[in-house]
Amino acid sequence: MNRMVLIAVAVLFVIVLLKDTIFVLDQRQTALVLQFGSPQRELIEPGLQLKVPFIQNVLFFDNRVHNFSAPTTEVISSDKKNLYVDAFTKYRISDVKKFYQRAKDENGFKSALSPILESSLRQVLGSYSFKALLTSERTVIMRKIRDNVEQEIQDFGVKIIDVRIMRADLPDASRESVYNRMRSERAKEAKEIRAEGAEQAQKISSTADRDKQILLAEARKKAEITRGEGDSEAIKAFGESFGRDPEFFEFYRTMQAYRKTLKNDNTKIIISPDNDFLKYMRKSN
Repeated sequence: MNRMVLIAVAVLFVIVLLKDTIFVLDQRQTALVLQFGSPQRELIEPGLQLKVPFIQNVLFFDNRVHNFSAPTTEVISSDKKNLYVDAFTKYRISDVKKFYQRAKDENGFKSALSPILESSLRQVLGSYSFKALLTSERTVIMRKIRDNVEQEIQDFGVKIIDVRIMRADLPDASRESVYNRMRSERAKEAKEIRAEGAEQAQKISSTADRDKQILLAEARKKAEITRGEGDSEAIKAFGESFGRDPEFFEFYRTMQAYRKTLKNDNTKIIISPDNDFLKYMRKSN
């Protein structure tokens, strides 16, 4: 009987010993082995791991990305606007030994991170106007806040991945007046842009009309010159041709006169039959 009890005690002792010696490390975790509260080694490989029983214990830290939302922070912008800002940060534990030594656990780290994030929000946003938060400059602002926070917590063994501003609102009492002023400024700016556009359009139209008139005048001038040169050449050609045969020239000119005078069937001419104008119509003897 005593032997059975001893065997049972021995088996129980071995089970307890193995249980306190072997542990499983998940791939999403990093383990820190402590001996009497002092960090001994860091384990990152997933699977079965060993430690010294009874005198060592293990702390597990999630190595995934963590989110932390800061309490709503009141900030005064550079243009003296009171803003209520909600922001959050994403971080990852990069050195569990430093993290344990400075913060012990995530609750301790978040308690330290909260005032650092609030201080960075006030420091950075205080150097920008409220209007800057509504433009693409918002990205630059958030990057500066992230860099400030990372510099402040670099001894915690934590990597700050990002800081985002979720909300940056004015108090209800002044929000409407600010928005109305912004709308008025935008309307004024739009009016100025439209006026500049109309002025440019008028200048372009005037320039186009002037160029058109210049081109037409030059075209008419060239046409008149060309026509004059053509008429001159025609007269010269006629002169040379008809100078060789004056009688034919006289006949040609009389035919042209007939064509212009007797243009239609209703034309009536009262002249003497022996008038020279009709000499080519009279029957030769």
